[in-house]
Amino acid sequence: MPISPNFTSILSKDWEINFLQCYPNGNLKYTELCNLFQLTAAAHSELGGISFSDMQEFHQAWVLSKMLVEVHKLPKWKDKVTVKTWIKSLENSRSVRCLELYLGEEKLVGCETFWAVFNTQTRRPESLALPSDHFEKYPEASATQNSFSKINIQNEFTTIIERKVALSDLDIVNHMNSVKYLEWCLDTINPKDLISGKLKSFEMNYLKELSLSDQVTIAQKESVITINKDGKTCFALSFIV
Repeated sequence: MPISPNFTSILSKDWEINFLQCYPNGNLKYTELCNLFQLTAAAHSELGGISFSDMQEFHQAWVLSKMLVEVHKLPKWKDKVTVKTWIKSLENSRSVRCLELYLGEEKLVGCETFWAVFNTQTRRPESLALPSDHFEKYPEASATQNSFSKINIQNEFTTIIERKVALSDLDIVNHMNSVKYLEWCLDTINPKDLISGKLKSFEMNYLKELSLSDQVTIAQKESVITINKDGKTCFALSFIV
């Protein structure tokens, strides 16, 4: 698609929290928070002519490599929130995108994401084939207080559970959707910590893609949870409560 006449380098998009997105106490689920961020990023890329549909002409797609989320407060059922997003950097095959969630004038959540351009045929990273100079970059504008870190996965982890990738876990790129990794890991955490909103910060590193019917183990060491296939870590989550 061509660049939309409504395109701006900073996008603000409104959302209303519905009951399907909430925990039993009405707080927005952490997974649904990340879904809102993904959908807002996708909407911005579509307006700017670098959406999934645009990139598929070159067999390309954006895939998430890292995500850092800092939560001050979770929105609730029926809240009307605004997600603001902009690109911090975009060069060759990599991009850092910032997102913030507001309730009125109050910032509730900050998020930074690291994306890579991925060839959906070769399953390898490559440079973006579409023009992106019309996106103004904001290298000094951060959405989070902290920066990406390398999660330590060298410790001895204890296996918690085994899982198998099902069709419902896949997305349009034909691999496990990024939010599903988070969902699987959060299902192993004390539910009271999630429902009460005690999870104040979490960071995710996506290391290897998972496909239909892949068998994996989920393991934990203190505040780090990993998803592993054939003895290799595919995903790591670090969290603070």
